[in-house]
Amino acid sequence: MPATRDSLDDRASSSWSRETSENTSPTEKFSLDLKFHDPETQPLWDKHKESTAHEYSIPTRTKYLYLSLYFGLNLTLTLFNKAVLGQFNFPWLLTSLHTASASLGCLMLMLRGHFSLTRLTVRENLTLVAFSFLFTVNIAISNVSLSMVSVPFHQIMRSTCPVFAILIYRFLYSRSYSTPTYISLIPTILGVGLATYGDYYFTTFGFFLTLLGVVLASAKTVASNRLMTGTLALPPLEILLRMSPLAAVQSLLFAIVTGEGGAFLTWVHEGNLTTRYALALASNGYLAFLLNITSFYTNKLAGALTITVCANMKQCLTILLGVMAFNVHVGVLNGCGMVIALIGAAIYSKVELDSKGKKEGPPPTMAYVPFVRKPGRNLELNLLSPKETVLG
Repeated sequence: MPATRDSLDDRASSSWSRETSENTSPTEKFSLDLKFHDPETQPLWDKHKESTAHEYSIPTRTKYLYLSLYFGLNLTLTLFNKAVLGQFNFPWLLTSLHTASASLGCLMLMLRGHFSLTRLTVRENLTLVAFSFLFTVNIAISNVSLSMVSVPFHQIMRSTCPVFAILIYRFLYSRSYSTPTYISLIPTILGVGLATYGDYYFTTFGFFLTLLGVVLASAKTVASNRLMTGTLALPPLEILLRMSPLAAVQSLLFAIVTGEGGAFLTWVHEGNLTTRYALALASNGYLAFLLNITSFYTNKLAGALTITVCANMKQCLTILLGVMAFNVHVGVLNGCGMVIALIGAAIYSKVELDSKGKKEGPPPTMAYVPFVRKPGRNLELNLLSPKETVLG
């Protein structure tokens, strides 16, 4: 049976709705419920949970493990696309393949009992639909803006994603980071800018479109984290299962609208889709499925800001691997930028990823809140432990 999220809230709200002002007889029985008291109707435990970000409760070793997996799979998929799928110039169809692979993989895991679906309200389902649309529009904006700006300019703009992630958290969730964390982002962003330095060209419309893409990419990363750690608190696999089919259909529609569908059929009729190439596409989809799972879990455990910093480091490491594997030539300035970015990442990992107990507030306090039950009820004592208030 799907888990429900309303039963706990109903139990709590019904307790507060009891009337204590009605006349009672000496024979009536009273009871006390032990509840988390908050005059603003929000449980004290929830307030504590909101004030302490989820990633600060995760052991540092676990964060590094998932970040290593995320980096490894991300770079592997990037090199796979460049080395094997270099002639597959259909980005929307490739995105549709990746999201369809994630859908199929998550469905198989659910059927094998690794997770079950949660019963969601209409509003919560609409939230996931909006998230899938954000995912697709982010790719669309990025692809369109690339035709209006140079690649180096596009990369240096994308390197500012950590800044926008911080702004989103600050203005939408009233969350801030420590001063050392802010300082550590300066060499990270500056280093990526130098590492990707090149011929900067952009149109006015291309600039604003690229900026919009950066904002959407940051919003997508933060939204992913909030879906897993906020009030909805869905498991990563369930989010992927619910979101991926929608994103696959949307990407396929974009492919048809942009003419990729017809171009792909022509490409197939020319005999390019051999058995070997089909196996390469299937392997690519499987790699993307593994990367999607790792990406969501890493986002949940290490935090959205860390994911944006990882994206910056990926740019530098991709350039470095290009130098070693594909004989890509870079200048001294680009090399210095990579070193600066890596130093910034090391500082960030020390001040942010190692943050744990010092950012956690005091444990939640509990208060006895008496109320009078209606006649005919026996004396009982209800205790809601903190574990029972954590949904999902």
